[in-house]
Amino acid sequence: MQTKYVFVTGGVTSSLGKGIVCASLGRLLENRGLRVTIQKFDPYINVDPGTMNPYEHGEVYVTDDGAETDLDLGHYERFLGVATTQANNVTTGRVYLEVIKKERSGAYLGKTVQVVPHIIDEIKHWMLQLGETGDYDVVITEIGGTVGDIEGQPYLEAIRQLRYELGSRNTLNIHLTLLPYLEAAGEVKSKPSQHSVKTLLSFGLQPDVLVCRTDRPMTEDVRRKLALFCNVDQRAVIASQDAESIYEVPLLMKEQGLDEIAVERLHMKEDFEGKVLDAPDMDGWVRFLRQLKEPQGKVRIALVGKYVEHQDAYKSIAESFILAGAANGVQVELAQILSDDLTAANVEEKLADVNGVLVAPGFGDRGVEGKIEAVRFARENDIPFFGICLGMQCSVIEFARNVCGWKSANSTEFDPVTEHPVIDLMEEQKKISTKGGTMRLGAYTCQLTKGSRVAEIYGREKVKERHRHRYELNNVLRYKLAEHGMQFTGVNPKRDLVEIVELPEKRWYVGVQFHPEYRSTVGNPHPLFASFVRACVTYAEEKDNILMPKGPRREKKIHLASAKM
Repeated sequence: MQTKYVFVTGGVTSSLGKGIVCASLGRLLENRGLRVTIQKFDPYINVDPGTMNPYEHGEVYVTDDGAETDLDLGHYERFLGVATTQANNVTTGRVYLEVIKKERSGAYLGKTVQVVPHIIDEIKHWMLQLGETGDYDVVITEIGGTVGDIEGQPYLEAIRQLRYELGSRNTLNIHLTLLPYLEAAGEVKSKPSQHSVKTLLSFGLQPDVLVCRTDRPMTEDVRRKLALFCNVDQRAVIASQDAESIYEVPLLMKEQGLDEIAVERLHMKEDFEGKVLDAPDMDGWVRFLRQLKEPQGKVRIALVGKYVEHQDAYKSIAESFILAGAANGVQVELAQILSDDLTAANVEEKLADVNGVLVAPGFGDRGVEGKIEAVRFARENDIPFFGICLGMQCSVIEFARNVCGWKSANSTEFDPVTEHPVIDLMEEQKKISTKGGTMRLGAYTCQLTKGSRVAEIYGREKVKERHRHRYELNNVLRYKLAEHGMQFTGVNPKRDLVEIVELPEKRWYVGVQFHPEYRSTVGNPHPLFASFVRACVTYAEEKDNILMPKGPRREKKIHLASAKM
């Protein structure tokens, strides 16, 4: 059976939400009974975003097989509930690296290696790879950047060739543009979208669907104008209006028939005989949205990190809190605390009104002492504490200093000659001088201690979680830490590496070496996040510090026009 391919491009400006549109369409098609995956092609020269500063690119998302990828893959997984792989995120750097490797090995038989055909053919190979596995009915491909960018041109040519080779029956092109409203003129302007489509046409690509990002309802006059001047059917001009939550977008797209258009244009009802392909059942999604938009209260949790000034640096953590809050019937209000600013003198003031403390991942020594102070404050005041990756390492350092009495305790990442290196490099890591792709990456098994808090939370004694780090808890000092009360309740059985630390006498104190935020999906938040938020709610209730809705409850508007009730 021929896999169907949907290509999504963007114009006018970046950050319009191509990833959310892709994820929304994917969920709608998935709920019709189709097997869907989404891939992202990024036009930058980096082989992957793993070596980029979070201020440069936002969060680095990690897959089970160890790929360091664009944060849009997090949206794909949260919306679809389907794991992604190395093949779901490809960069220009990776494409060129593969072509150069082939050239060095003689694979091109002495030919002159050029953008056309060799680079284009490599891009096409990656665009088709997931579809050729036979595991998917539909592959949605998002092209990063904006139409007209120099670096994006090879991707547009690859799409043009694939549309020719696969045929219009098996390919669909969706173009996302901006409809700006000019206050002075008092009207929405369609000209930027028209110019964007004309730029796309110059590369031999005619969009089948035009999705327009707007901050207000699209009038029929604007819809007709765009259809006429962009050569798109009027019903295929879709408004992507700003919503209170990204999780409303699938219902917005469904109301306007985006999935129905895709099914029709790709002839899926005829080609996929035996598949359900009825209108998508969004009952579960609607229930989730009701939980999200009608919370019983609000709980304030501190997110302590060194990159909090960038809204996307901790994207998966923020989304995990949204999903875990909905599951617990509350709204989580994140207090973004810059760890650089935290000191022993001001930590009480900055964390005085929070009901939980999460110390975030990160690299480098900037802001680490502030994170350690946040851990100390949470531990000493028995506030629910959750440490992730470097956050877990900071909890070990803090415990070593203030409970074990090892005042110089540290990680060798920050103090190579510390007397008590409670966090250290693995022996095999000490020989590595390069950075990219050299950490412990991807999913590793974690054996949980029977009867521990985490075993109770997970409901089982063996799990697999995703990692992205280079330093580990030092096994030489592990048992000395245990003598003072720190418990190691999760261990990688193959390498005997500590994955989870707990202080069982505290109301909720857990540090994990892995990244649980990568496993939260809609309707199924990660168990650790769900349990942590529940503990924060309990703490807030005990302190009479939970924020309840004021006055009579008002049902918030949810876009449900075409959803089953």
